Amino acid sequence: MRILIVEDEKLLAESLSYLLRAKGFETDIACDGITGEHYAELGIYDLLILDVMMPGLNGYELANRIRAKHDSTPILMLTAKGELEDRIEGLNAGADYYLTKPFDGRELLACVNALLRRHGGEVDELRFGNTRLELAACTLVCGEKRQRLSAHEFDVMRLLMQAKEQILPKDVILSRVWGLDSNAGDNHVEVYVGFLRKKLKSIGSNVSIESIRFLGYHLEVHDG
Repeated sequence: MRILIVEDEKLLAESLSYLLRAKGFETDIACDGITGEHYAELGIYDLLILDVMMPGLNGYELANRIRAKHDSTPILMLTAKGELEDRIEGLNAGADYYLTKPFDGRELLACVNALLRRHGGEVDELRFGNTRLELAACTLVCGEKRQRLSAHEFDVMRLLMQAKEQILPKDVILSRVWGLDSNAGDNHVEVYVGFLRKKLKSIGSNVSIESIRFLGYHLEVHDG
């Protein structure tokens, strides 16, 4: 499960990230609303945690923009503003739950788990076209044919299947799979995309990984 934290207080954002990672979640941090919107558009997150008071776009504006694009990703909104009108504004903007600062870490985790359960976040596979990616087994499945994936192959394929038709930039794949501090380069992404293309073909999948020059990769379904 991957969670996006959009919070301009760096110390709080890092504390939230540490808390969630300790419970097995993957996290990314954006420190302003505009960057947060860019990350959210990738379509790879299971939950969004938004602060209200941020530069660029505030949490209400960001939630409104996300919902205007018919993105149903659950949103947990954090704010120091606890008045009834503020909570109503947050919920009307598209937030699923509203947590007032300061809060206990246990309450945050309970909210996160409840939202993921409510929105069907506890899944064991991803589907696209005639193909499934079994998360626990790290395996691509098409009909009766199966292909086990290596760790990096699995991480790349999962990102692509979560993004579906949306273009996933190469640098995003690189940072999510190999990490920002890694010495890996663009060629690593290209090599593993090549591996995945061969494995998709070997199981008779109608899913292809298409490259868009200077932009990135996305999935397409080819009938017949």
